Amino acid sequence: MSTTPEPLADGAGPLGTAPGPPAAGVGPLGTAPESVTGRTAAERAVLRLARPYLGRLVGAGLLTAATEFAGLALMATATWLLMSAAGRPPLDRLTVAIVAVRALAISRGVFRYTERLAGHDAVLRMITDVRARVFATLAARRSAGHRSGDVLSRLVSDVEAVQDLLLRVLVPGSAAALVGVLAVAGAALIAPPAAGALALGLLVAGVALPALAVTVTRRSAAEVAPLRGALATDAVDLTHGAADLAAFGATDAALRAAEQRARALARLERRLAATGFAVDAAGVLVAGLTAGAVTLAALAADVPGVLVGVLAVGTLAAVEVALALVAAARQWTQLRPGLARVADLLDTDPTTPPVTAAAPAAGPYDLRFVDVTVRYRAGAAPALDRVSIDLPAGRRIAVVGPSGAGKSTLAAVLTGAVQPVSGRVTLNDHDLSAYAEQELPGIVGGLLAEAYVFHASVRENLLLGRAGAGEEELAAATAAAGLLDWVRDQPSGWETLVGEEGGQLSGGQRQRLALARALLAAPAVLVLDEPTEGLDPAAADAVLASALAATPAGHSVLLISHRLSGLAELDEVVVLDGGRVIQRGRHAELVQTPGWYRDQWLLQAAAERGYLALAP
Repeated sequence: MSTTPEPLADGAGPLGTAPGPPAAGVGPLGTAPESVTGRTAAERAVLRLARPYLGRLVGAGLLTAATEFAGLALMATATWLLMSAAGRPPLDRLTVAIVAVRALAISRGVFRYTERLAGHDAVLRMITDVRARVFATLAARRSAGHRSGDVLSRLVSDVEAVQDLLLRVLVPGSAAALVGVLAVAGAALIAPPAAGALALGLLVAGVALPALAVTVTRRSAAEVAPLRGALATDAVDLTHGAADLAAFGATDAALRAAEQRARALARLERRLAATGFAVDAAGVLVAGLTAGAVTLAALAADVPGVLVGVLAVGTLAAVEVALALVAAARQWTQLRPGLARVADLLDTDPTTPPVTAAAPAAGPYDLRFVDVTVRYRAGAAPALDRVSIDLPAGRRIAVVGPSGAGKSTLAAVLTGAVQPVSGRVTLNDHDLSAYAEQELPGIVGGLLAEAYVFHASVRENLLLGRAGAGEEELAAATAAAGLLDWVRDQPSGWETLVGEEGGQLSGGQRQRLALARALLAAPAVLVLDEPTEGLDPAAADAVLASALAATPAGHSVLLISHRLSGLAELDEVVVLDGGRVIQRGRHAELVQTPGWYRDQWLLQAAAERGYLALAP
């Protein structure tokens, strides 16, 4: 667990669009677009993405209305049948009602099944688009410092709020309103005064009670989504950061903080449950009072007794349908904070499909670090201290040094994940910050620290580097990374599942898969942070050599490594220590010059000779 902002999309596979010229004045994507302001702006921003599926959603709404109306008609018809049968009429007078009861019972089930099928089909298609857009926006906002637990909450819980908005709010709410209108119209055919009483009861159940539900749950519901996001962050910190917390003696404090948030969330949810129970109880009372009022109105109008019973039971069924609006209003109130968080991320053109990988960048691109200084906390020692490096197109530089020297910070600055406090980083004489964050990964990218491997096939992980790459390109990239023979040995080949976070792979295989993805992406400035980690010395040298050979001509390389072997062919080696450049030059020069590089070279050479001598 680190106190520094963690890049969201570590590893190969730049996400964004093909790079273009820098857009001056383009700032970070940290602010919500103007369209997501106002009381219902979050809903409008989300619902714009539903336009391609509007027909499916309308169909689902009509099927929901048909389901509820079939239930209402079933209750009314069954009531008429039972009360009429009590008078022992001839059977032929009941035949139509008997058939109608059977037909309505069957049709209700059929309508419910098709409604769920149609509704979930439309919503799940939409959710796929929403989740892809949220992921792409979060990947572009790497400098915003989102915690991984909060990111997980946005991708899962908050995006599911979009699903619930459609399936639990809009569709059932619209259906309930339509069925209520039909119920009043049917009652008016029997007794207009009873229809008036029914309309009044439905207004109370479908308008007043939902407004009351929103009022009493708004404040608590607004606090739930942030608390869930914070609790998800705590869970990630306590699991993935357990070793760091234990090392600093902070486990108990972290547990106490997580428990406090969990208790606060539980209190809020209990409060929401209690208010929900109270509103539901009021709904039951309204249903009973409305049924009583309708019955009295029908009796006063001299309606026959059988029809009075039909009106009474039909009223109970109609009010029950209208009370779905209470549940929809309560659900909407609870969803609004999550919807607002999603809407803040849906700031791309909804008519443009999300792009999952950038095309290889055109060049050339000349990169320069000019007196770059980075501090993670005010007053702390700089992670980088006035570092200057020239990386013109086609040049290959290695950055080496002890752990904590600032090597990974240098890569983070280069990819835009960390902003320097002073100095400049320029790309073709433009400040790196002048490039839109969607464009930069197409120019600068590669294999960063702790590159993420998804629980998917080898092919799908590689295609994050370049969508649409053919099998020959996949084979070339994996061959350069030293993984092709392993892929061909697998029964499923390219479709071999690698497990969550690459759990089915060894450490070396996982690293080579991420390296192959970086080589497939082929950004103009290729950053390789410890590309041979987890490999034995001989394999590491072979993989590094083949990876450098596979880099297209004219593309520059920034190699970050603890190992000094294999650097002889690079144009320059920069030695960092304590955030400062203490040595620089070619490998052949540095091994002859007293200093850290020569000392480390001799130590590593002796250690690797011993390793090779012991190897079978």
